[in-house]
Amino acid sequence: MTDPTPTEASATPTTPTTAPEAPQLLGVTVGVTSDRRSGDMVATFERKGARVVHAPTMRIVPLTEDDQLLAETRDVIADPPDDVLITTGIGLRGWVEAADAAGLAAPLLETFGRARLFARGPKATGVIRANGLREEWSAASEQTAEAVQRLVTEGVAGRSIVVQLHGAADQDQLEPLRAAGARVRGVSVYRWLPPADPVAVERLVDLVATRRLDAVTFTSAPGALALLEVARRQGRLDEVVAACGTGVVACAVGDVTAEPLRAVGVEPLIPDRWRLGALLRTLTTHLAENPLACVATTAGVLRLRAQAAVLDGQVLDLAPGPLAVLRRLAEAGGAVMSREDLLAALPGAADEHAVEVTVGRLRSALPSAGLVRTVVKRGYRLDVVPR
Repeated sequence: MTDPTPTEASATPTTPTTAPEAPQLLGVTVGVTSDRRSGDMVATFERKGARVVHAPTMRIVPLTEDDQLLAETRDVIADPPDDVLITTGIGLRGWVEAADAAGLAAPLLETFGRARLFARGPKATGVIRANGLREEWSAASEQTAEAVQRLVTEGVAGRSIVVQLHGAADQDQLEPLRAAGARVRGVSVYRWLPPADPVAVERLVDLVATRRLDAVTFTSAPGALALLEVARRQGRLDEVVAACGTGVVACAVGDVTAEPLRAVGVEPLIPDRWRLGALLRTLTTHLAENPLACVATTAGVLRLRAQAAVLDGQVLDLAPGPLAVLRRLAEAGGAVMSREDLLAALPGAADEHAVEVTVGRLRSALPSAGLVRTVVKRGYRLDVVPR
């Protein structure tokens, strides 16, 4: 015998109304690892209804305060290169601005004007032209490897090449130039330092490892590498990799950023265009269409997220225990779950009495207690709409 269907008071409105559409990411929890431009990401995710855990895994030295960059700039001016490879538009813009603050912009641009300029993609090309210069060639793939190969094909033996590096760029990518006889100098426009709040990064690793995030975003290879290194030091790298394979969506802005993740076995979600705006759109669409569980119940559509449940467009106020039970019932899709089955969803619970208590707490948090049915001598089921 099952619980009787509860009676519900109803009122017919005098004027038809349409409820406002719920934000796309209602109930979602997203981890953001970036330092630069993180404010835009956080604001966009929150506007879409998500809760954001912001833990920059690296921080960037302000360019105008980077003595090493200025020293390398003076070296480039004093020893002009034959070829210059510009890898990022924002990197070149920042370099010129830092040089301008030190009174070096004019001689730096004159040096560039006498060299062949190679761009890694359209953004780098745009900034080259904005500074009154002209590129020799631009990579269609937006990858350093293609630009390096182009230089090698054109012949670089005996030539001096300066490469504007982006972050902790992989020096191995430049080896073909050296092997072809070029003298290569790298200029690191961004200087990466350890995070300002390492404890926040450790907490982020824990959230990923325990699958309490719906997604985690990466906008730079150094940032991705730093998170993985913290996980490795904590002895939780395997947990993080496993979680990113099932449950937590790792999203990288492009293939370069994805390389450290792929090296440990994580295949991230990557937008078609390697831009921050494209990442936000791609991840939003993916999360909106792929909740952890989604089932039509007699009280409305139920969507399960890492730390929340959304019923009929409303976030339910659930503690971790009731949420875990509700998730297990939703995954069953209306099938009966035994108390033993539900006990497995409650780590640390001693016996099946804990299941009964948790189910009671769950029912009290639901708009209709009858949404979770008791099936005598068998267990519990979610009251779903028959297909």
